[in-house]
Amino acid sequence: MGGGSRACGDRRDARGDDSRGGRGDDSRGASAVVAVVVLCGLTVILATVVAGGLTGLQERAEPTPTAAMRLAVDGETLTLTHTHGDPLDMRALRMIVSVDDEPLRHQPPVPFFSASGFDPGPTGPFNTASDPEWTVGESASLTLAGTNSPTIEPGSTVTVELYQDDTRIVTTETTAR
Repeated sequence: MGGGSRACGDRRDARGDDSRGGRGDDSRGASAVVAVVVLCGLTVILATVVAGGLTGLQERAEPTPTAAMRLAVDGETLTLTHTHGDPLDMRALRMIVSVDDEPLRHQPPVPFFSASGFDPGPTGPFNTASDPEWTVGESASLTLAGTNSPTIEPGSTVTVELYQDDTRIVTTETTAR
């Protein structure tokens, strides 16, 4: 009678005790303990590897350069002079130009030779034929084409921002002559 079906030759009573006086298969409980210990060990090892990898990435990251620029605007021509700070790699920079707080419709893809919204042949590090490293004392200029807007009028406030990745490294502005 008792509790459930039993296979032939099974010597367990209704409580699960076998006729030898103990619980059934003790190796199942030991297997669970071993599995928990192994999983904990693997977790610790994995966490160590991931943390070590992230630390290595942080050590290899290039520091963001710092620089100061002077901006001059004469008509539609913008001239930036690197006045102080680290050399800048023009290939890693993005430039945003605004006139009276309105971004230009076509932004300069520095360095470039010919681009929509700009007269061809910028000077200095803005030109693809120049050394891409922009150092203290060097000037670079570009001229807006008539196809770009807004136009620069005498008295307009012109702002130039330089970014490396998503970090702004330079902001400079001046009043157009």
